Amino acid sequence: MGTLTNSQPVPAPDLMGLLRHHGINPTQQRLEIAQILLARPQHMSAEQVLLEVNQGQALVSKATVYNTLGLFARKGLVREVIVDPSKVFYDSNVSAHQHYFNVDTGELTDIPGHTMTMPGLPTPPEGTEAVAVDVIVRVRNKD
Repeated sequence: MGTLTNSQPVPAPDLMGLLRHHGINPTQQRLEIAQILLARPQHMSAEQVLLEVNQGQALVSKATVYNTLGLFARKGLVREVIVDPSKVFYDSNVSAHQHYFNVDTGELTDIPGHTMTMPGLPTPPEGTEAVAVDVIVRVRNKD
């Protein structure tokens, strides 16, 4: 299964059409990566996708996974969430929402888009427009 938006699951056979809709040539390896990442709304690192797609066998290279995830993000199929310079998640939910990042567990979870407002955003420089606001609220487990 894949997701076109947060709440619209797409059956696995339609993944080819979903990739084409986003301007992505649906190769077998891209379809396998999409099937894993878009199975449900989730946050996965490239390493997690690599482990899932290969399931103990070296079928898809690390470079292919990283390149495919980058392509998916550039084409708007997934959202790239950079938690810190060494930790990037790929979010299958591309709707407007923010995130909690648990520094103890390394887990990234959604903050529903309707629960957080951004009042008083500065006016962008002349000739530009704001396209997104990304907020990551870092939390830790209570003792």
